[in-house]
Amino acid sequence: MFVHIFRYRLKCLFKDKVTIFWTMIFPLVLATFFQLALANIGNNERFSPIEVAVVNDENYNNNQIFKTVLNEVSTGEERIFNLQTVTLENAARLLQDGEIAGYMVAETPVRLVVSKSGLRQNIIKIFLDRFMQTSSAAMAVRAQDFDSIGKEVLEEVSISKAEPNIHLNYFYSLIAMACFYGSLFGLREVMEIQADNSSIAARINIAPTHKLKAFIYSMCASFFIHIVELLILLIYLILVLKVDFGARIGYVLLTTIIGSIAGVSFGAIVSALIKKKEGLKIAILITFSMVCSFLAGMMMHSIKYSVSENVPILSYLNPVNLLTDALYSLHFFDSLSRYWLNMALLTMFILVFWFGTYFIVRRRKYASI
Repeated sequence: MFVHIFRYRLKCLFKDKVTIFWTMIFPLVLATFFQLALANIGNNERFSPIEVAVVNDENYNNNQIFKTVLNEVSTGEERIFNLQTVTLENAARLLQDGEIAGYMVAETPVRLVVSKSGLRQNIIKIFLDRFMQTSSAAMAVRAQDFDSIGKEVLEEVSISKAEPNIHLNYFYSLIAMACFYGSLFGLREVMEIQADNSSIAARINIAPTHKLKAFIYSMCASFFIHIVELLILLIYLILVLKVDFGARIGYVLLTTIIGSIAGVSFGAIVSALIKKKEGLKIAILITFSMVCSFLAGMMMHSIKYSVSENVPILSYLNPVNLLTDALYSLHFFDSLSRYWLNMALLTMFILVFWFGTYFIVRRRKYASI
């Protein structure tokens, strides 16, 4: 029975040209436009040192490791920063005049002060996050002398093995958006099991096959098609557009599969909750996906940073941002802790979507069919 329903749904879904366009063709076209528009932006920004300042106070002078690290990354031809050591008043003035991207105060933890969000401010924040992680580990090794600790910090404190690239987040958010465009498949599956939506759904409800079993088998077909579409998108990005996803391709594939499941499941619960016409449901799903993609930085990369700084809870409640941030952390961070946090939160969303859809669909009765 599973094979029969699975094959039947595959044929039906492949014939739905509108859904295939939005879930596969549209992301491919959008990725091409992104590449044409953003191809040279990263090259213009990549090797330009960032103007920063550090407040020269007692805390800074006593923190020899921080001073050593800052000097190391602020010297040489491939330096990250052009560093100025100034008073607090001068740092605030330089920031206000736009002469620096931000300034650092050697507190515990080190505090970053910026006047706006952007790529340079994000790089400084990443640098400080990595410094705090490695310096905490180094301070725990108290048996070693200071010089050896300092050397370990200098070796480990690099922002990441990957070079900063301004346009990667656009492609990460594009993949996340494509995952949630799979909600159109979930919408279709629920509509075709609700007897008051169409004659096909009515026949399914009076068929001898258990309704929920038929629904689960049909959802498997939707998952399969959407995952294949996303794999095509990844192949196109990697082999044709030459987008660099780093060395963790296995994790990228895992993220994409989980994102597909989340997207299709989201469409199912929205379709089950809203008892309106199909057009309204589609409008809600598309609007939700686009708004979440915007907040994840797909239209403007600085938006993602602004949301995480000013409304951090919104970053965790936005499933598209969780996918974007998971891909971002895979490329730019050595540790997988941030990645697994995003995946855990996304899995919680999936469970809510699944159980919500199950309880709504199983209790729906019809007076007559």
